[in-house]
Amino acid sequence: MTAASDSARAEGPSVVTAGDPSGPKVIVLDPAGAGKHDGLPATWRPLAERRGVFWCRVPAGGALGEADDLLGDHGPGDPEIAVVAGGSSAATALQFIERHPGAATFLLLVDPDSDSAAPAGRDDVVTKVREAGTDVQVLSADAEDPLPLGHPDVVAAVRAALGDV
Repeated sequence: MTAASDSARAEGPSVVTAGDPSGPKVIVLDPAGAGKHDGLPATWRPLAERRGVFWCRVPAGGALGEADDLLGDHGPGDPEIAVVAGGSSAATALQFIERHPGAATFLLLVDPDSDSAAPAGRDDVVTKVREAGTDVQVLSADAEDPLPLGHPDVVAAVRAALGDV
């Protein structure tokens, strides 16, 4: 990535929201910064009819703080929260969920970046997160390039895990 492309990815809102924010939620940690024009990828829009979707555009400042706050504000009896993280955001998602045990019912790691997620350490954190009640799943592409989080296979995996099929 060049500095110019990094700057372009950081433009726009830090978080794009759709759906009912008071109901069940899906927090998406997107290292690519999709949604800079304040809209969800089209593949995610049907999911927003049943859940609040918080698309956190990691390159934009403040996105990670918003995600951490959403998990931290979750209390007993609140609607469920699912988290989806792609590539280099996998390690961050695991840290957030470990810091807020029981807040997220489901975590989908999409093509987690093995360099940033430290595979050996990640396995220990995944075990702790699972023991705290979060279902952790990994979706990996069989291609050289990682799946973008707006890909239909990612949405299908989220919907299946949440029973929204």
